[in-house]
Amino acid sequence: VQLQASGGGLVQAGGSLRLSCTTSGRALNNYVMGWFRQAPGNEREFVAGISRSGFNTRYTDSVKGRFTISRDNAKNTVYLQMDSLKPEDTADYYCAADKTYSTLVHITASGYDYWGQGTQVTVSS
Repeated sequence: VQLQASGGGLVQAGGSLRLSCTTSGRALNNYVMGWFRQAPGNEREFVAGISRSGFNTRYTDSVKGRFTISRDNAKNTVYLQMDSLKPEDTADYYCAADKTYSTLVHITASGYDYWGQGTQVTVSS
């Protein structure tokens, strides 16, 4: 499967962005999906993940209540709605797919098999 992330940009603190990740190849409903981010000098960190059905979601504590992950399997697209953005959210954001038909939403990068290219998010203060 190939993943294509988009939607990044420059936004002021308190603003919003919506990231999209479109898949090609196998249907999206075969995969648990996740969003990760990596700021310069930092390790890649989990942001949010969603089960194949969309019923289960997980978030890192720092984005709970501000970010929402969702999926539209018919459109082969996963979204990350980011509201109330903070300068510390500045990073390259990556979408990832877990091919193992897992019922779990992994929160580590090792739990994902396919990665898209990053989309840059910059939040100015």
